[in-house]
Parts: sequence; structure tokens; C-alpha cells
Amino acid sequence: MPFQPDHIVHFPTLASIRPPRVTRVVAWLVFFAIAVVVAILILVPWVQTSAGAGQVAALDPEDRVQDVTALVPGRVERWYVRDGDLVKRGDPIAKITDNDPDLLARLAAERAQVLAEIAAAEQAMAVSQIDVGRSAQLLAEGLAARRDYEATQIKVADQRAKLAEARAKLTRVDVTLNRQSAQLVRAPRDGRIQSINAAAGATLVSAGDPLATLAPEAPVRVVELMVDGRDVAIIRPGRPVRLAFEGWPAIQFSGWPSVAQGMFDGRVRSIDPSAQTTGLFRVLVEPMPGKPGWPGAGFVRLGGKVRGWIQGETVSVGYELWRQLNDFPLEFRRPADDAKGPGPDPVVKVKK
Repeated sequence: MPFQPDHIVHFPTLASIRPPRVTRVVAWLVFFAIAVVVAILILVPWVQTSAGAGQVAALDPEDRVQDVTALVPGRVERWYVRDGDLVKRGDPIAKITDNDPDLLARLAAERAQVLAEIAAAEQAMAVSQIDVGRSAQLLAEGLAARRDYEATQIKVADQRAKLAEARAKLTRVDVTLNRQSAQLVRAPRDGRIQSINAAAGATLVSAGDPLATLAPEAPVRVVELMVDGRDVAIIRPGRPVRLAFEGWPAIQFSGWPSVAQGMFDGRVRSIDPSAQTTGLFRVLVEPMPGKPGWPGAGFVRLGGKVRGWIQGETVSVGYELWRQLNDFPLEFRRPADDAKGPGPDPVVKVKK
């Protein structure tokens, strides 16, 4: 009779059961697998990430797509560009003509008339000032009444008012002429004509109506990521970010950044203080210094979609699974300079 443990001897039925060898092997494998899973959950690190989707944008407002608008009302007489053309700052884009073809000639004639009025008013005021001096001398000699002297002063004031009115009229005419001289719309900066408002050539346009869309060349690019408000508390400027650009093949393991392929590095530049209308917060991401640069502008253009993972603290895999199951926010740790907190509230002394 083979040796059996004492506790099995007291249970004859249990002693008579002999489990197959395969069952014992499977039991040991299951036990070993459970031990390995527990070790992984406790010992393997996991980098927490806050995922967000967004797009490529230009950092400088002047580098963003902008409309070239009409400066004066009228109609488009001629286009100097077409879709896709490269333009330099100051290159003509369109010429606008006024509905009245004789407007410039009439404005020039009106300006000449106003200049004549100014010259006449200046001469009249000079004569009036001479009369004032003459009346003052006669008044001092007792040969003229004070009323005559005061009348000459009033006449000088009237001439000064007429002169000021004529100069104001000249200013208005010059403003109108300057606006009409802006009928040639020019490119505000270097770029490429993305589209032309062809309908503007057949209809009347008003000041401010878009004529063409200009896309600047070689802008300084950033990424706009929209993240959940639950995770925005742990996001701070300088946090590393992993980016996957649309059209660029990539494999991402959010918990193990070193395993990912085809990803690009960035860092948080700024976080908007308030949420968008969708309830998400906008995070600006710039290229990470010292890391490989982002794909060129020919591969990743403005407006291209981007998927990003903002890296947080490193925790265990088990804690991350527990957090995900309970829908808790990411791990929050104060930076070293904020560890002491804001400190106690100041004591306000009240004078009696």
C-alpha cells in the first residue's frame, strides 16, 4: 500500500480518488498563470496617458488660413491670380472698380475746388487780421469806435471758422480718394491662393466681402488636442506627449511609450483656462526639443487630424486596471515646487 498523508487516511473516499496526471498538470499551470498575472499586476509599470484628438494648426495667427477681403465697394474687374498660385506680400490679387466710372474724376475736381476755398479763406483771414490791427490803432488814437474794433475781431473769427470747415472738407475728400485708390487688392503676406470667390466677379461686392482665401507657406506648426475635463488637472506645460498623425502609419502602446512605432514626440505648450462649447479643453502641443522632428509640411498639413496621448504618472498595471474599472481620473501628484501648498491664510488684524 503506497504512503498516504494522515489527513487522507482518515477519508477513505478521498483516498480512493486518483485525479489524472493531466488534471494535476493543468492545475499547476493555472496556479502558475495566476501567480504570473498577479506579479504583472503588481510589479509591471504602466504610464498613464490622457488621450485626445485634434488637428494641426499654426502657432502664429498670421500663419493661419485667412480671407483676403475687398477694401471698397464695387465689382471685380480683373483677377490676377488663380487657385493654387504662389504670391508674395504686395502682389495684386484683384482689381475692383466703382459702380460710377467717373467717381475718381469728380473727386479730383472736388478736391481742387476745396483747395481754392482754403486759399480764399486764408487770404480773407489775413486781410481781416490787418483790419483788426488798423482798427486797434485808430481806437487808440480816438478816431474809431470800439464797436468797429470788435466787429473786425468777429470777422476774423468767422474767417477762421470758414477756413477750418474748408480744411475738414479737404480731409474728407482725401479719405475718400485714399479709399478709392485701394481698389487694387494685394496679398497681405507670402502664401498660396487656396480658393477664389468666383461669384464676386459677377456680382457687386461690399467692403469686407471675401475675395480669396490665402494659406501661408511654411508656418510654425502646433497641435491642438481636445482632452476631457476629468484629466485636465494633471496636465501642465512641459508634459511629454506622443502624437500619431493622420496618414502616417503608427502603432501605439499608451502604457509603454518605448514600444510604440511611428509616433512623434511633443510637449504641452499651454492649456486653455476655459472649456470649449463641447465641454473639452484645448491643449496646445509643440515639438519636443532634442527629439526627431515632425513630418514635413508636405506630409502633415494644416488642419490634418492628430491623435495624441499626454503622458502622466507611472503606476502599476493593477492600479491602472482598477482605475479604469472605477472610471477614476489619472493619478495626481503635485510638482516639487507646489508640494508645500499655498500655505495658511493670512491673518487680518482689525484695528479697534
